[in-house]
Amino acid sequence: MPSVRAERPGAAALLGWLTDPDAPRLCLVTGGPGLLDWLAAHGPRAAGRHRSARALVPLTGRTALGTAWAVADHLGVVAASPADLVRALATSDTGRAARTVLLLPDLHTAAEPLRVAELLAELARTRRVRLVVETRPDTPEHALLAAAGRHTEVTDDETAEAPTPSPALPPNLSDPALVCAADPVAVTTGYVREEGDEHGGLRTAWLRAGQALCAARTPADRALVLLCALGDGADPRLRPALTRLAEPAPWRVRWTRVTGDVAPPWPGPVAALAAQGGTLLAADLGGTVRLLATADARPLGRLDHPVTGRVTALAPAPDGTVLLLDERGRLHTVRGREPRPPYLQRLTEAVTTTLTRHPGTALAAIGGSVVVGDRLGSVHAFGLTGLHQAALHSGRVTAVAAVESATPFVCSGGTDGTVRRWTPGQDPDPAPLTERRAPVVSLAAAETPHGPFLAAAWADGTVELHRPERSDRLTFRPGPPVRAVTVTEDGALVVGLDEALVRLEPHPA
Repeated sequence: MPSVRAERPGAAALLGWLTDPDAPRLCLVTGGPGLLDWLAAHGPRAAGRHRSARALVPLTGRTALGTAWAVADHLGVVAASPADLVRALATSDTGRAARTVLLLPDLHTAAEPLRVAELLAELARTRRVRLVVETRPDTPEHALLAAAGRHTEVTDDETAEAPTPSPALPPNLSDPALVCAADPVAVTTGYVREEGDEHGGLRTAWLRAGQALCAARTPADRALVLLCALGDGADPRLRPALTRLAEPAPWRVRWTRVTGDVAPPWPGPVAALAAQGGTLLAADLGGTVRLLATADARPLGRLDHPVTGRVTALAPAPDGTVLLLDERGRLHTVRGREPRPPYLQRLTEAVTTTLTRHPGTALAAIGGSVVVGDRLGSVHAFGLTGLHQAALHSGRVTAVAAVESATPFVCSGGTDGTVRRWTPGQDPDPAPLTERRAPVVSLAAAETPHGPFLAAAWADGTVELHRPERSDRLTFRPGPPVRAVTVTEDGALVVGLDEALVRLEPHPA
């Protein structure tokens, strides 16, 4: 990297732009190789009281899709395409984007300079992120960005022009071992350019899960993600090959059901999940709740329930009853095969009446308790001994889970990104069990032969499986947005997406 002095005109101009809250959201840098690398390494303290995180995204060899994945990763969102990224920034409530400065060097060496420039222009128009883009004058991509709207231009002529870096060549894109070991930027570019050749199904799987694949650190992790995204129409040699490659990863893939699968069929997009004994309950976007075998995802029928519209939470009770929360925050009950004790029936009726007046945002059930979250950040545990409440979150409660262990406890997640543990009737734990800089989208807990397990999913596409008694966790990113998670009674993790349903099991210690 060329050395850069802070007193250079280009460096001073960049810092001036960075500290000016009224400056345009887009800054174009010309003639200063190394300037953006220096700004990234210089640290946010150089910005004085207007501090912002700085994310360096080199553009060499990147397509617009690869750029979207990299930017989304830095901003804590999930994007399947450039349009998805723009939409996410325009509609999400995350504050990370507003505090991030994207540093994007070497636009002229991108695999698709014009398409990347189009994406960056759209991002600047959202006014949710600040961008510094290194361009070359008199190129179409520079002209496109200059015409995109209000911007600042910084020219620095002190540094000799750096040589144009050579983008990495993609490997044999039909060989899973080479694909998993290669530079993910090169693999993405290769698959984008080879439209029409599915490479046995690898291309479809890569483009479905690419954001996680590009962020994965090891070939084994990439093999695991590809396994979860691979459909049953793929070359039959791929799954055993990827299974061998994923051996060092901390997970085992028990089964997957991907859009287009026919044996067994894919159950459809997932809005909510729950496990009840050997049965998996999967609610789709239209309100249908399908029943699947947890062991192999065989279809077992549908839940006959009274909900009209979308089901946002499923809470099986120990007596076989299934409680459902609809999109308006109201509680519904599906009776099990066994007669329900009168005291539990009265409890459920009381909670149903309460939620008619004060809608819930999250739902769980254990033993003689029904747990509900609300939009103000509080969690309410309705039980046979009364009502216990705790204000656990800043903002809406998005998920709750409860586990009937030796010491029953409740966990809750919210838009503040925290997961908190609470035993009703006691003070909540002062520190979060875990947290991320993205809203929690789903929680699930179960008592297993290995102790209580807790699964949590966030809007940034990350899933964690916690074993609180052992104080450890496993992490998984499937690539697309995670809609729901659940934990089976034997300790497996089931992850629901728009285009896939996956069962993972922790690697035996």
